[in-house]
Amino acid sequence: MSIRRLRSNPKTLGDVNLVTEELKNLYHKRLLPIEKYYSFHHFHSPSYEDAEFDNKPMVLVMGQYSTGKTTFIRYLIEQDFPGSRVGPEPTTDCFTALMYGEMEGIIPGNALTVDPKKPFRNLDPFGNAFLNRFQCVQMPNQVLESVSIIDTPGILTAAKRKLSRGYDFPAVLRWFAERVDRIILLFDAHKLEFSDELTRAFGALCGYEDKLRVVLNKADRVDSQQLMRVYGALMWSLGKVFRTPEILRVYIGSFWSEPRQKCDHYQLIELEEEDLLADIRNLPCNAAVRKLNDLVKRARLVRAHAHIISYLKQEMPTLFCKESKKHNLIYQLPVIFTKIQQQHRVPAGDFPDCTKMQEKLLGQDFSKFKTLKPSLMASLDKLLTTDIANLVPLLQQQELRKKSLPSVLDGEFLGTFRPEHYKRDPFKELKRDDESSETDFDEWAVEKYKPKYDEIFYNLSPNGGKLSGTKVKEWMTTTLLPNSVLAHIWRLSDVDGDGMLDNEEFALAVHLIEGKLEGHWLPRELPSHLVPPSKRLSTASDEE
Repeated sequence: MSIRRLRSNPKTLGDVNLVTEELKNLYHKRLLPIEKYYSFHHFHSPSYEDAEFDNKPMVLVMGQYSTGKTTFIRYLIEQDFPGSRVGPEPTTDCFTALMYGEMEGIIPGNALTVDPKKPFRNLDPFGNAFLNRFQCVQMPNQVLESVSIIDTPGILTAAKRKLSRGYDFPAVLRWFAERVDRIILLFDAHKLEFSDELTRAFGALCGYEDKLRVVLNKADRVDSQQLMRVYGALMWSLGKVFRTPEILRVYIGSFWSEPRQKCDHYQLIELEEEDLLADIRNLPCNAAVRKLNDLVKRARLVRAHAHIISYLKQEMPTLFCKESKKHNLIYQLPVIFTKIQQQHRVPAGDFPDCTKMQEKLLGQDFSKFKTLKPSLMASLDKLLTTDIANLVPLLQQQELRKKSLPSVLDGEFLGTFRPEHYKRDPFKELKRDDESSETDFDEWAVEKYKPKYDEIFYNLSPNGGKLSGTKVKEWMTTTLLPNSVLAHIWRLSDVDGDGMLDNEEFALAVHLIEGKLEGHWLPRELPSHLVPPSKRLSTASDEE
């Protein structure tokens, strides 16, 4: 295969599926009955669907308009996707879920909410105003075989804050934040401003800071002094919004596949890029861990919720003054939280936001609440103490067999070229059209440009007719293309997989670089007309 795929190790996926299936069973057996008994979904998020356990890891990309969200996604999947537009004005006005599919197509929001195989059924309560702005784009893309990506509308700036979207935008963000594996929040190094809608969006992410990765994008377009000032201002603003002693990690980068501008902090951008890509690259490996973590977090919230509902039920009078007592209890909710913490040893961090809980309680009939049911609480305690602990050995086995995401997320080009990666033939799946003429196959598309490329090749002083990976890398980096793009060009060019390039392979590499600099997408696998003539015999014999 030309690119390593996650599914190439069925044993690893078996472990992931085994853990996921067990988590699904535990949820339906232990947690769901308590959620229904205490009407958890009326106060918090809807119950989990099976598809939410079975779904691939999801990455939510958000930020103000013109921060490069759609360009960032194109950079990850290395191709355009239907409906994508890029520009300085707000070009994305809907939520777009990019998912893998054998055939390219678009599924509208209303159809998505009735598809049991998609994890979006619980979005139905947000209504048509949202569903008309929600779609799923399916594509046969290798990166999307391992992760799904959610593109979001640009967050409005202060000048546009009076415009209404017609649906609860922060609530939708919170719904996704609870279910995704990673949240990428993009800022533009040129224009840093915190609007009212951005502040409300931050509020929707509270409690999910562990999933959040902040990116200061387009950093190659400012000088080092400006970058330091913008970085400092961003850190200060984030500290005010999230109000936590922990400092969020802010990645500095220029996430697109075009040449970057040369700047003093160019090397820093490359290092930060690889750090972020490595973080995303590990999502499929950590998917089961994330699902387990989210289930435990939900179970602890359910436990606190059950104690709150039970306490309110016990305090309600049987006949008279029900309404006044209800409002009094709602007003005293902070004190009630403290009492429950002390009496039942429920940690303070497990409780929901007090103000939001008070708002929810206003519309509820306290007489329909139920007191604690010992059997249900015992089942919940067993989930948190025993059942989850039994899954840890399976997760540890899975850790030993981690695999990377393919394509732009593969970081082989960074650092030195490692010999263990050259044992595989990257073009083993190359197919020759038997019906095409021999003349067409023999014609090498790079041949007419080769004299020009040979001059560069011999100026780099090859040894034994070949250039080492180190020399090639030094020359490639002068093009200012991102390392991840150059890594893909290297994999296509090193046809024999020996970690070096001869004159034909080097000519192919330069040809691909020139094509990329002219704005063309790189091929995922090397087409027959680009395979160097001296390598065609060995490639054909490998196929047989």
